[in-house]
Amino acid sequence: MNLSSKSSPSSVPPVLSVPPVPARTATRRSVLRGLGVATAAGTAAVCLPAVTAHAAPAGRRTPGASGTFALTLVHLGRDGVPTTDYRTLLTALSGPDAGSGREVKGSPGTVTLQVPAGRYMLDATIATRPVGEGNWGNDWLVRPRLDIDRDTTLVLDARVARPVDIRPPVDDARYEQTGAFAEVTYEGFTAVANLLSMSLDLRTAHLGPAAEQGSVRTWVDTYWRRPAGVCALGYAFRGERALTGLVRHPALADLATLVVRAGVPASGTGTALVEFSPSVGASPALGLAVPTGGTGTFLLTPERGTWDLVYGAHTEEEGPANNYFVLGRPFTPGSTTVHTFDVPVFGPALDNSPGARPVAQRTGDTLDLTVPLLADGDGHTPSSPLFTASTVTLHRNGTLLATRRGEKPGHASFTVPAGRAAYRLTASATRPRGSVTAAWTFTSAATATATDLPLSAVRFGPDLALDGIAPAHTTGPVAVTVEGAARTSGVRSLTVSVSTDRGATWTKTAVTGGRITVTTPGPGKAVSLRAELTDAQGNTLTQTHIDAYVTRAATGAR
Repeated sequence: MNLSSKSSPSSVPPVLSVPPVPARTATRRSVLRGLGVATAAGTAAVCLPAVTAHAAPAGRRTPGASGTFALTLVHLGRDGVPTTDYRTLLTALSGPDAGSGREVKGSPGTVTLQVPAGRYMLDATIATRPVGEGNWGNDWLVRPRLDIDRDTTLVLDARVARPVDIRPPVDDARYEQTGAFAEVTYEGFTAVANLLSMSLDLRTAHLGPAAEQGSVRTWVDTYWRRPAGVCALGYAFRGERALTGLVRHPALADLATLVVRAGVPASGTGTALVEFSPSVGASPALGLAVPTGGTGTFLLTPERGTWDLVYGAHTEEEGPANNYFVLGRPFTPGSTTVHTFDVPVFGPALDNSPGARPVAQRTGDTLDLTVPLLADGDGHTPSSPLFTASTVTLHRNGTLLATRRGEKPGHASFTVPAGRAAYRLTASATRPRGSVTAAWTFTSAATATATDLPLSAVRFGPDLALDGIAPAHTTGPVAVTVEGAARTSGVRSLTVSVSTDRGATWTKTAVTGGRITVTTPGPGKAVSLRAELTDAQGNTLTQTHIDAYVTRAATGAR
């Protein structure tokens, strides 16, 4: 289901019917992402007083012959008149139907269902027909706790709903869509209800008694389009009630800014697609197309939690899609964060942040490698890097054990003898222009559990244009950063060398304050870089970049 499609003026706005799942198995984005729905977020809210739906008196009775009770639902529009423009979802959280849901929509406005005893979550979307060319109004009523132990009548009255009013602090933003979500957990089951609105006329209300403290999670995400940008404003809450209205007008200082710079890959110019959404909870994310060599900007609400960024890089038409993932990143109000994609120097990247996925481990007699050998200059790992050749070799005590060719650069698996030995692991990849080689030495023996291999990497950060090209005959700094084992255990020695003749000759360059100084060669030529490192434990790395980055050719040169 595509949540970004506009609602038909002749139908109730779209709602996804999602059956409950056991809470213990629910994972991030397990609901909407699993149904092919993107996500995004927003923030802001003043919760207006909750209003409870009217429940007609009903006497307790023994269930009917079918073992059910009668649940009568009366739907009233904003004018207080019965309406058929509704969609109601009833999700069982306990009883014999636990884990299942039922949808009721359309005529008649009053409907009676036979349901078993148990706990339910109910949500109803009541639409208001537009006047003239206006958009439909949407009233979303959510009852997180509906206990059925008798015949019950509920009046679902749109008039109890209050406005959702979330607006960005910029004049050039155009409203696109809102996603409203409610998640209820009870006795091991989690039910999720949601509404996508393409209209600013959205109102919400909590119905009925409060559920258990902390069992109700609600969030509202709104998206606004800007010239070369997106406003992603989302707010999330946890408690015992659903939201009755939500008002947020954040100031610019309340928001964070994310700038995405799209480099020009070797495959040529094109357009990158950026998807940006909250890490927790589904959301109808608004994608942003950024021409390579251009910039896109997101304004976002930090209080929504951490955010995920997926950058879809332009690739060759016949090649696999290439994406970069930046997941679980927090932001602070007033901050500006810049991510640059697909710009050199391409090379190995070993994330030292807490919780980072291991990329080189030994388990028993097996060495498993998923080293990102062609991460871009900012350290973003590509899902399908552009390369023309790749090789991984492993030596043990000076003897070649095995060679792997043609696989994803830096990826391989080897079975080795159990005894302790000295290893030399070499991974190389060739790109359309240039190559990267990393050779590591370390000692290793069989392990009882997965154990990280002591690999290190050196990152180089020249100041390059988005096309990855540097001015010719200029002198400037290049940042040098150590990652992996040496960053943790310490660096015993580090030597960096520079070549302007594709590695035929090398000149050692002092590393001062985390930088080296490089003078670029003439137009159309390239800078090559080499790092030789020994960590505090005696493990070594020799890392070589041939044609790490190039200089701008003279006008008219090829």
